[in-house]
Order: sequence, then C-alpha cells, then structure tokens
Amino acid sequence: MREYSHQSEERKEEMEELLQRYEDLRNGNSVSYLEEESFERIINYFESKEAFKKALQATEIAIEQFPYSAGLLVKKADLVLNNREYDTALELLDKAAIFDSNDIDIYILKTEALLALDRQEEAVALLGEALNLFEGDEKIDLLFELADVYDDYEDFEKVFDCLKWILELEPNNEEALYKICFWTDYTGRNAESIELHQKIINEYPYSELAWFNLGAAYQGIKLYEKAIDAYKYAVAIDEKFDYAYRNIGDAYIRLRKYKEAIESLERVLELAKPEDVIYEAIGYCYEKLKNYAQARFYFRKASHLNEDKGALLYKIALTYYKEDQFEQCIRQLEAALRIRNNNPEYLLLMGQSKLALGLDKDALQYFLNVVRLRPKQLMGWESLLIGLYKAGLFDEGLEQIRNACLHLGTEKPLFHYYKALFYFGLNQPKQALVEFEEGLIKGPRFLKRVLEVEPSLLQRPTIGALILKNKKRR
Repeated sequence: MREYSHQSEERKEEMEELLQRYEDLRNGNSVSYLEEESFERIINYFESKEAFKKALQATEIAIEQFPYSAGLLVKKADLVLNNREYDTALELLDKAAIFDSNDIDIYILKTEALLALDRQEEAVALLGEALNLFEGDEKIDLLFELADVYDDYEDFEKVFDCLKWILELEPNNEEALYKICFWTDYTGRNAESIELHQKIINEYPYSELAWFNLGAAYQGIKLYEKAIDAYKYAVAIDEKFDYAYRNIGDAYIRLRKYKEAIESLERVLELAKPEDVIYEAIGYCYEKLKNYAQARFYFRKASHLNEDKGALLYKIALTYYKEDQFEQCIRQLEAALRIRNNNPEYLLLMGQSKLALGLDKDALQYFLNVVRLRPKQLMGWESLLIGLYKAGLFDEGLEQIRNACLHLGTEKPLFHYYKALFYFGLNQPKQALVEFEEGLIKGPRFLKRVLEVEPSLLQRPTIGALILKNKKRR
C-alpha cells in the first residue's frame, strides 16, 4: 500500500511538471519541446477533468507541432464532435485517414458524425467498408457499432444479423450473448437462435448464457418443457442465475405446473432483490392452486413494492370473492376504487359481490356504470341482465337487451337465453320457449351459464324436451 501511494505521488508530480512545461510552451515562455505522447497525456488529463475547451486547445497546439499525426487529428475530431461540429469532425477524420487508414476510431467517429447528420446509409456503407479492413476484436467492435446504427434506425432484423455474426466469429462473447436474447424475442427469430446456440453449446458446453438463450428461444415458440431443460443446465453451471429461475417459473406457469413454478420463483427471491412481479406471480400460482390465503399474502407483499396498488387490491378482492367472502371482497374493492374510481373491472366485481349479498339495487348501479364505461364488452351487459333478473325487473331486462344489441352491433346468442328468462318472468311462456330454442340453436355452449343463473329451468318439462330435441339435432 505504501509503495502504491509512493508511485501515485510520483505520477502526480510528473503530471504537474508536464502541465507546467505545457503552460510555458502555450504562453511562449519556453523553448522546451513536448513529445507527441506528452501532448496525448495532457489532452487526456484535461478530458478526465471535463475541461474540454482546454483539451481542444492543447490538441490544436499539438497538431501545429505534429501536423501529420493521425492520432491527434482523431482526438481533435472527437472533441469537436462533443461541440456538435459534425462537418468539421468529418474533415478532420478524412485527413487522419490519409495518414493512417487503419485506425478504427476514424470509422467509429465518422459513423457518429454521419448519424448526427441523418446520413444513415452512408454510415452503414462506411462500416461495411471497414469490416473488410479489420479482423479480430476490431471487427467485433465494428459489428457492435453497426448493430447500434441499425437499432437507431429501427432496422431490427439487421441488429439480430450483426449479433449473430459476432457470435459466429466469437461464440463466447458475453455482450453479444446478452443482447441477442432480447433481439431474438423482439424479432421472433427463435428457430435461428436455437440453431445458433446449439452450435455455441457444442463448442462451449459450460456457457450458462448460451443455455439461457437456448431456453428463451424454446420458450419463444412455446416449447416449455425444452425451455425448462435448457434453463436447468444454465442454473447447474451458475446456481445463482436468478433470471434463469425466473424464466423457469414462467414456463411452469404456462404449463400450469403451479407448485413447481412457486419453487423456482421463491429461488428468485432468495437470489435477487425482491420485485413486485415475482411476488405477484407467486400469488397467482397460489390462487390457481385455490390456496387463497397464501395468494393474498403474496399479493400484499407485491402491493408494498408497486405504485399501482389498485390492481393488487383487486386481485386480493377476487380471492375473497372466490371464497364467498363477499363483505371482505367489497372492503378491498372500496380501497381499490379510491385509487381508480372508474375502473370497469373493479366496478363489475363490486356489482357481483353486492348481488351475491342480495343488494340488488346497489349491484345494478355498478353494472350500469360498467356498461357505460365499456359499452362494447359483453361481460358487463350479461352481469347487468343477471342483476335485473334477480331484481325481478323483467321489462327493464328486455329493454337493456335491445340497448346491448345496439352497442354491440349484433344480437349475441346468449341474449336469447336471457330473453327467455325475462319472458318466463313476465308469464309469457310461449315467447320464452321460442327464445330458449333459438339460444340452443345459435349458442348451445351458453346453456350451462343460463342454468347457473336459474337452475329451476330444468324442472320445466318443456325446457327438458327442447334440450333433448336440440341434442338429437346436433
């Protein structure tokens, strides 16, 4: 440590001496001579201190002494680019290329200037030309630069092509492996990604990023079992690879294997900073497993990390609704509606909860708000019709079916069943049977839904006969 401190002090003294010599030269107080390397150190020093005007002045003095230095011309071009003097930068870089056409920075800075001048095609052509001049790491750098150009101009397929090319040249390039995962998903080129990463894995079987990308590509084409297998190789190589566990959890959810999903997502919580989306996903899994108390526990944890608490309060309310705890459901919804008072989903569930408690008039107010906010959504209209039927408002029910048809642009098969219910309520059985049969013909799959609303329909011999007749016809 003492030796390092001593060396640091020496470098500081050396730099101070160099700066003094430069000041003497700049002020004409000395005939001392500075080497090109010394000028470069002074320029870099000023840049590190963000004294860009001083750095540019030092560069200009250096070029006066070394007019054929490509490196100094490139340095000046870089500095004038910061001042948005793009044409000046291009002139300097063209001059630098005469003295040294093998300086990769010339091409990279030229690209930056051309893009700033909205000359994208020239930038692409320039980098294409440069790719034929360089090999190895420099070629990789140029391909990354070209990928950025295509990204800026939203030619995303070519971004993928550049990253693929990089990985064909350098299969274990971490930056390219990280980036190509996103662009595979964005462009949908999963089949190519699978083939590419299988080749990489054959050469580098312990590349956890290649295994991860292979899993992501399989997941992109919904081959979830294969995706999970690939992710498991990734976590076998790196047991702290939290993104792999995250994606395993997502794949298990897609496969409806909720217990396995919970195990993977809990591993994410062990390895990474807690996130609302992970807590929410675990809550979702418990909800699907009908463990509603645990679902609520995780939804509440998610709500502590999420600004949109209303959505999570709604999810908690839904778990109470599924347990027939309607009063608890209403409490959660009241809190959610204080955050977003016109959310149709919240209003719909509130209406359904009120209806379940026999508060028909209150329920109808919520359902009317839902159809006002979402007049083209069938679910809201259906809930309103159920509420009107439960409240015994049969004429109003028929009127609302007419309103629904106007807003939806068509008469839904489901509406024939509700018309039948309303006509039965109005003691018009002949018209009710006509509508019920029309429903059986046009929408037989909706029969179960209407029977849930009014199970006593099956006690009517005429209804039983119509159902049997329709089954024979089908």
